Amino acid sequence: MAQRGRPRGFDREDALRRAMEVFWVQGYDNASLADLTRAMGINAPSLYATFGSKEALFQEAVALYVRTEGSGIWEQVDTAATARAAIEQVLRTTAEAFTRGATPRGCMIVLAAPQMQGANAQVCDALKAHRQANGCLLERRLTRAVEEGELPASTDCRALASYIVTLQHGMSIQARDGASRETLLAIADCAMAGWEALTTDPN
Repeated sequence: MAQRGRPRGFDREDALRRAMEVFWVQGYDNASLADLTRAMGINAPSLYATFGSKEALFQEAVALYVRTEGSGIWEQVDTAATARAAIEQVLRTTAEAFTRGATPRGCMIVLAAPQMQGANAQVCDALKAHRQANGCLLERRLTRAVEEGELPASTDCRALASYIVTLQHGMSIQARDGASRETLLAIADCAMAGWEALTTDPN
């Protein structure tokens, strides 16, 4: 028997995707239960029965985002032929991913809960962990490039990885503010134009 309040033919994955859209646009704190249930086509008891809580729903929505809309940016970092190629791929794919569809929206991982004060600590910590994992991935790839002789031993891999992640987060804000794909690709090109300066041993 269908759970109370759940419409006949309820599609859990579709409802989760609709919740993801709400969280992506409004953020975790601003997405009310009414906003979520309206978008998902269910009532509050059914939401809790299906997903457990707003926080659990958000965590599932983030996982869905990573698998779908947010995919393709970080997966080739380890397999790219060079660290330079890996960084360029991250930035150019970011420009494409953040401007899919009619309205540029940026990255859900960056935008959904940027403030710690007064926010759900578990949600903020989970998103922070996602962001830090990307930085660590870049740092490992850059460290490997040093070990393989692509980059000089003097390269500050942590600082360079942090710079790239910061740039990528800024591209997310630009996309949310309406920047075009061409604008974001130009930002990526500017960053790569400075690659030699960033990675050349000054001595």
